[in-house]
Amino acid sequence: MSSKNVVNIGLKAVKHFQHSKSSKIPFADLKKSSSAYLSSVPSGGKHILPDLPYDYDALEPCISAETMTLHHKKHHNTYVTNLNVGLEKLDSFVSSGNVSGIIGLQDALRFNGGGHLNHTLFWENLCPKGSTELKSDGLFAKEIEKSFGSVENMKSQLSTASVGVQGSGWGWLGYNGKNGKLEICTRSNQDPLEATTGLTPIIGIDVWEHAYYVDYRNVRPDYVKAIWDVLNWDVAEKRLIDAKK
Repeated sequence: MSSKNVVNIGLKAVKHFQHSKSSKIPFADLKKSSSAYLSSVPSGGKHILPDLPYDYDALEPCISAETMTLHHKKHHNTYVTNLNVGLEKLDSFVSSGNVSGIIGLQDALRFNGGGHLNHTLFWENLCPKGSTELKSDGLFAKEIEKSFGSVENMKSQLSTASVGVQGSGWGWLGYNGKNGKLEICTRSNQDPLEATTGLTPIIGIDVWEHAYYVDYRNVRPDYVKAIWDVLNWDVAEKRLIDAKK
């Protein structure tokens, strides 16, 4: 089961309790889905911090080894730890029929589940400078031109949106399966793109300060500009191909 399902479990459970007009709560179904999810995750029913697909210093000078180490080992690992705690509580609350407890977990599951999912996608989005390039005759380039007119327009619009996020959050290029177009969207904090908008994430830019402060201090625009030098275009294209299937 993919890591994004933890977000769906939490959000679906909460949405059911918030919007259901029935006095009968399907605790059996919730318990079954929660237990099945926990048992399917590696390492004894717990999420684990994924390894990076490159060394911590592989993205220098765009992103330093110090930033990557702190970002991955400290920040991402904290989301994983808190996510596992939340899932254990969810399983306990569903088993005992504690409706208030399940509803009370909404924010924690959304934040930590989103943090784990978003960062897992983000690491895959990056690669050493010059190791991939956008194929001008590939599907991704054609879809970018169809949706934005040109690759430069897409980059400019996504950069502007990402820089403009107030406080902490993410800038995303997502695929809208309903109209077949690529769209730019921003999310605050760790809200996951697909679970909150329905868009399939193709490219994500983390604009929390911990992603860039060591290297760029408070100059977010310089960081966002540098991200394009270490973007993994091959991964982005594969995500789009999978999304269109």
